[in-house]
Amino acid sequence: MASTEHSFDVVSDFDRQELVNAVEQAKREIATRYDFKDITAELDLHEKEIVVLAASDSRADAILDVLKSKLVRRQLSLKILDPGKPEPAAKGNVRQAIQLRKGIAEDTARDLTKRIKAGHPKVQVRIQGEELRVTSKDKDALQAVIHDLRELDLQVPLQYTNYR
Repeated sequence: MASTEHSFDVVSDFDRQELVNAVEQAKREIATRYDFKDITAELDLHEKEIVVLAASDSRADAILDVLKSKLVRRQLSLKILDPGKPEPAAKGNVRQAIQLRKGIAEDTARDLTKRIKAGHPKVQVRIQGEELRVTSKDKDALQAVIHDLRELDLQVPLQYTNYR
């Protein structure tokens, strides 16, 4: 009987095209809603952030709520959003930058590695850049690791890829 290694990667990523679609849908809804009529209400998607420009804090929150509803509908985790504090902008408006979370930060990766090793001594974990590679001879151990990771309430959404 050959002893083969099984592995999977733990990543934190999102479908960029789905994000683009969600932002476009949110923009269309904001453009047609009566409560945003004749006031500043903008949503701009950049490479690593989304910028909300609104007439007030409450309007910025309302725009963010519209965006969140579109993300959920497109199966994107709300954990990819890291909203900053609203700041004053030109003409009495409010600007809010929402960073997009992608990749597992080094400290989070180390914490996850410790947790996995503590709960599953027969599993090896390597940090590879912004993702983790989990390997084991036992497929059931890998399934148990995925189950345990799903139970955690983390700041970042996790996906499990390259399962082999």
